[in-house]
Amino acid sequence: MKSTTRALKEWNVAVNALEEGKTIVLLRKGGIREQAGQFNVADKQVLLYPTFEHQQPDLLKPDFASQVKTVESGWHPEFIKISSWAEITDVFLVACKPAITALFPYHIWNEKFVGDRLKWQQNQPIYILLLRAYRLAQNLEIPYISAYGGCRSWIDLASPISLEGSEAVLCNREYLERSNEIRNLMANPPNASGSQKITKLTI
Repeated sequence: MKSTTRALKEWNVAVNALEEGKTIVLLRKGGIREQAGQFNVADKQVLLYPTFEHQQPDLLKPDFASQVKTVESGWHPEFIKISSWAEITDVFLVACKPAITALFPYHIWNEKFVGDRLKWQQNQPIYILLLRAYRLAQNLEIPYISAYGGCRSWIDLASPISLEGSEAVLCNREYLERSNEIRNLMANPPNASGSQKITKLTI
C-alpha cells in the first residue's frame, strides 16, 4: 500500500507512545458510534489519528499521565498532526480477566482504566491490538473537519496520505520479541480457567 485515507483514532498520548516504541499494545471496546456498538478491525494498515477530548490523566500510568492536559468536551485542534501509521499484526478477543491483568506491563493505562473497560458493556470482550508503528517520511498537518469527530474508532481522511519512505519505530527483531511475548501470554494466560476463552482474529 503506497497511500491510504483510513485512520484509527486514539488518544494522543497513546499515539506518542507507539511512535516512541514505548508500547505496541492498544486495548479497545469501541465508541458509541461504532457499527452496532461493537469494535471491529477491518483494516490492517492504518494512519494514527491523535485525539485529545477524552484523554484523562487518572486513567494512565504516572509517566504517561504527566504528558496529558485535559481539554473541554468537544475541543480539537484546528489542524491535526499525522506523523505515523501502523500495521495491525495481531488482534485478540479477550473476555478473560487474568489475561487482561497479565498484559499490564505492556500498555500505558493504569488499573482504573482496565477495571472500567472490563465493567463497561460486560457482555462484550476487550480487543487487544498489537501494532507495529512506522514514522511517516514527513509529518503532515491536516485541517480538522466535522466528519472526523464523534466517538468512533475508524475514519477516512479527506485526502490520501503517502506511506512511502516510512521508517519502522522498532527493528524486526525487537518487534518480533515483544509481540511473541504477548502472543505466548495470550496462548497461556495465568490463572485462567478453561471456560475463559481468548480468540485470535484474522484481519
